Amino acid sequence: MYPHNSNRFKTPLFEAMLAHHHSNSTSFHVPGHKSGRGVMEEAREFFYPVMSMDFTEITGLDDLHHAEGAILEAEQLAADCFGAEETYFLVGGSTVGNLAMITTVCEPNDLILVQRNVHKSVIHGLMLAGARAIFLTPAWDSETGVATGINIEDVKQALAKYPEAKALFLTNPNYYGMGIELKPFAELMHKHGKMLLVDEAHGAHFGFHEEVPISALSCGADAVVQSTHKMLTAMTMGAMLHVQGPRIDRETIKQRLAMLQSSSPSYPILASLDLARKRMHTEGSTWLEQGLEVVKEFRGLLNKLEVLGYFMKDSPIAKGHGNVTVDPFKVSIYDRTGRLSGSELREQLEAQGCFVEMADPRQVLLVFTPASSRDDAQRVYQALCNICLGLGGQKKELQAPISNISILLQDAPISTPIVFGLRELRKTGAEESNVRTATVQEAIGKRSADMVIPYPPGIPYLYPGEIISMSMAEALQQLADNGIRFQGTAFGQTQKLKIYT
Repeated sequence: MYPHNSNRFKTPLFEAMLAHHHSNSTSFHVPGHKSGRGVMEEAREFFYPVMSMDFTEITGLDDLHHAEGAILEAEQLAADCFGAEETYFLVGGSTVGNLAMITTVCEPNDLILVQRNVHKSVIHGLMLAGARAIFLTPAWDSETGVATGINIEDVKQALAKYPEAKALFLTNPNYYGMGIELKPFAELMHKHGKMLLVDEAHGAHFGFHEEVPISALSCGADAVVQSTHKMLTAMTMGAMLHVQGPRIDRETIKQRLAMLQSSSPSYPILASLDLARKRMHTEGSTWLEQGLEVVKEFRGLLNKLEVLGYFMKDSPIAKGHGNVTVDPFKVSIYDRTGRLSGSELREQLEAQGCFVEMADPRQVLLVFTPASSRDDAQRVYQALCNICLGLGGQKKELQAPISNISILLQDAPISTPIVFGLRELRKTGAEESNVRTATVQEAIGKRSADMVIPYPPGIPYLYPGEIISMSMAEALQQLADNGIRFQGTAFGQTQKLKIYT
């Protein structure tokens, strides 16, 4: 994005680590594996190269929680690359960035507007802050059964009804790559003197090519978290938190990150963030172009398949969907005949060595990145061809599309305030006298004592204290019947929910 920075070819943290690696020094500090010498022989081939540069906060390598050397310089280059005023490296994924944003902005009992289908880490942030949330129900795409984004008119109504709200928290894009244009939301919130916070975990590549959507930062968001490991080249758990403007307290957010992140951060993860930034800083557009060509060719191959269909468009703006944006690197595939559910399609792909990102009851999600190759595309296409050979017979009626949150879209656009806190979370334990387990049917009309999270994508379906409607219960049962896994609950194994009596 910012090609004129003369230092963009540097990787200050990685270079400092490399220099120490070649310094022929002896370690009298942690970690205990002593630069990989202690690794078991059977794992040496895989772990030794990384462990040999697995350092700690020694002289010359800076300190993540008080950066003033190589880490600070690496973060400053990242801010320049991604368009922020300040950037903070994260070793706990976007999860810790979401926690930091929420706990920086919200104090106990503060009110915040929140998109209903946020990641569970946002809810955990609300619990840690003791905040109150007004949930805004997103619109959804009838073709895919996937949520797109919230309506700006709902935000206006929520601000009029709850003028004390501190900020608006959005997830953009969602797991499937669908999102909305954010600039109008930023302008609206800033007009009211409030902040726009964005979980852009799946959009670290946004803004680097005209065929992908623009970034949340360029739209004016005050704080944005990105999972640099998801779509770019950082190691798993490597992420960045970007901030800009005068509205968010920089010192508080640094304090929260120091509280929430390990005091012994992984230097290999930090170095991978430095290296991922350099790739985008120096060749981001051309690198994305290579990946986009692979995806375009793959879609061309998919058009030859009569039995299997796919969702997602090539353009960053979805035709016919107003201000809805799509990430062309995400491809959702489904069986047109209705014979295979998403979970069954995933199983057949995995049996041929192709592991997908996730499956919902109707479709599987394939995630391509700029690092995906033509060989990758050919392999999954051949696997899909093999699956097509096994499908035939009469077409049966398709079930209505169900995604992780579509059934929730029958709710009112703007919820009443919901109180979150750790005390409420403790009350969900089965040992509490006012909590019991119940079948799905028995739970209808009762208050949930579980936080039920289909995973992936990790978006809570039910919150503690929420009334379980018939449509929610039916959708949960269908998700379980289709082999969807759950977190935060034993429902996937027991087919029972915890409810308040």
